[in-house]
Order: sequence, then C-alpha cells, then structure tokens
Amino acid sequence: MNEGLAAVDRAEAIPRDGEPNGQTGLWRAELNRLWARGRAFLGTDLAIMGGAMTWVSERNLVAAISNAGGFGVIASGAMMPGMLAEEIAATAALTGKPFGVNLITMHPQLTELIDVCTSQRIGHVVLAGGIPSGAAIERIRAGGARVVCFAPALVIAKKLVRMGTDAIVIEGSEAGGHIGPVSTAVLAQEVLPHLAEVPVFVAGGIGRGEAMLSYLEMGASGVQLGTRFVCAHESIAHPHFKRAFIRAAARDAMPSPQLDARFPVIPVRALANPATERFRAVQREVIDRFHRGELSQKDAQLEIEHFWAGALRKAVIDGDIEGGSLMAGQSVGMVTREQSTAEILGELIDQALATIAGRATRLDGSRQFFGSPGDRDPDG
Repeated sequence: MNEGLAAVDRAEAIPRDGEPNGQTGLWRAELNRLWARGRAFLGTDLAIMGGAMTWVSERNLVAAISNAGGFGVIASGAMMPGMLAEEIAATAALTGKPFGVNLITMHPQLTELIDVCTSQRIGHVVLAGGIPSGAAIERIRAGGARVVCFAPALVIAKKLVRMGTDAIVIEGSEAGGHIGPVSTAVLAQEVLPHLAEVPVFVAGGIGRGEAMLSYLEMGASGVQLGTRFVCAHESIAHPHFKRAFIRAAARDAMPSPQLDARFPVIPVRALANPATERFRAVQREVIDRFHRGELSQKDAQLEIEHFWAGALRKAVIDGDIEGGSLMAGQSVGMVTREQSTAEILGELIDQALATIAGRATRLDGSRQFFGSPGDRDPDG
C-alpha cells in the first residue's frame, strides 16, 4: 500500500454504520468516478501528473511521485539521447510503476530521443515547448507509446487531437517556467466543455485538493502539478532553492520582463531576485547598442535570449538564488515546508475528500431543513 493513498485508505477502513464516517467510502467513490478516465489513461492510482521541471524532475522525484500513486514525468530538457537512456534506466530501477518522459519539440535530436523512449518502452511521451509535427506524433505512436501535448487554446487542442494526440494538457499562466498569456481558470472554461475526444489534464497554479477537485468536476480527467513537488524530500533541488520557495508568496512569482516589443522575450514565471533586475539592465544595454548601430537586430535578440543560459541549473543545483533563475508557479505560496512526495499527494486527496464530505453534509442539512419531496405541500 503506497503512502500517497493513506488518506483514502484510512477512509475506507472506517466502519460504514457510523455518521458521518459511514459515508467515507462514497466520498472516495465519487473522487474515483471523477478522475476514472485519467487514472485509466495513465495506469495510476491517482490522476496526478508531475510537471516536468528541468533539473528537478529527475529519477528520484519522478520515481517518488509514481511510487506514491501519481505519474512522474522525466524532464529531458537539453539531454542528449545517451543521457536520456541512462535517466530512464535509473528511474526504472527505482520504481515499477508507470512514468513518462517530457521531450522538447525544438530539440535538434528529437527523433533520436523518441527512439530512445521507444527502445526503453516508455508508455507515455509528453511533447512540450511548441506545437509538434505530425511526424513526431506518429513516430511516438508507432513505437507503442501514448502522446500527450500542451495546448494553449481550444483550436490548437482540436488540431492536435486530429493529428493523433492521445491526451491534452492545458496549462495556465499561473504555472512556473515558460507560460502563455491565459489563466488556468479561463483555459478550463474554454476547453473542458468542448473537448471530449481525449483526456484533458489541467495545470497551472494548482496547489490544493479543492482546486484539483473543481477542475475534475468541470470535466478534466486529471491534473498536473509541478511547484508543489519542488520542496519534496526526494527532490534534489539545493536547500537554498527550496528555502526560497518556502519563504515566497504567490505574488513573488512574476513573469520575466520585456522592455521592447521588437525584441520579444518568451515569458518565464520565476521568483523575483537580483538576476531579474540584471535582466532588465541587460535588455536596456543591448537595445541601446542596437540603436547605436553596434548590433544587428538578430544579434541583439540572441544576446537577450542567452542571458538566462544555464541560470536554472545555477539556482536548482548550485544554490545560487541571487544569480540563477528561480522558476516557480504562483502556487509557491502554498509551499510552506519540506515534505515527502507521498505526504504532498496525501494532503491533496485529504482536501478533495473533505470538500466532497462538506458538500454532502450541507446537502443533508438542506434536505432536513426543507423536508423530503414527499413531505412538502404540493401547493407550495
């Protein structure tokens, strides 16, 4: 029995002849009903995917999420094929449960990385960082794996489904790392009522079980969380990096600034730190050099883009929280201490079940107040 399911397992053990404890089996059944499609798609106890965070979502955290009942996802980032093969093998040595691999569509060796996933018998491949080609989707499916893609809008989600995508993740701007312009709540309203062909997982800003439950009730098959897992005991993130998360509030996780529309910056949500201000200064300096004719527009753009090169590793691995990039979602305000992965998942389940239980209690109270339908005066 995995620890991540401790809350629901305890609930099932409570005798059903007592009130309100006798209803706990029903609460669990309701949660299982809501995310049954996601659980079946992932092959897991919980339809909770781990967000793929470069340098953080490696073998230890990925295996811990899967062992606790969720679905861990390796962040391949800039890995070369040989490195990815080693990471997959090392993860498989730590868990016998399902896990996936996140591949960046712009990677120059994407085809070779797909072939690594096929040879290692990975069951789910998540494509991120851009709209994938039909050839990439077909290659993954031909190798026996299911394809999961990110969609920033309903029209793109439908296009990806037509291309053969097996599941969609909609991720709102509250998320950490590279973000789009639309909030999770709005994306959910745009997509969930109109996309029934494949499972849809909701991501971005989810830090508690009540929020998770609300998206399931809107029609999501599951959810994806990243920020909540950064401070897991099993996460290899540097203690300084974790401490920054624990101290941060939601408003501290800000999108990276852009000073001139001619030099677009792909927005990245991260905790504001001295490096954020240096990025503003670098943009001003580069733009001034462009105006003086010292740089072409292309070279100026490259200098701006290269500012953050290696900055995430500097923060996550080396613990340089002033000079590195502290990528974090707005749910960072709900990260209050270091916990085991199983405890984090258990809390999410506890919170979801408590919400279902509270609703049932209120409903019972309303029935008692108004009386049963048979007791009511037909004339009102």
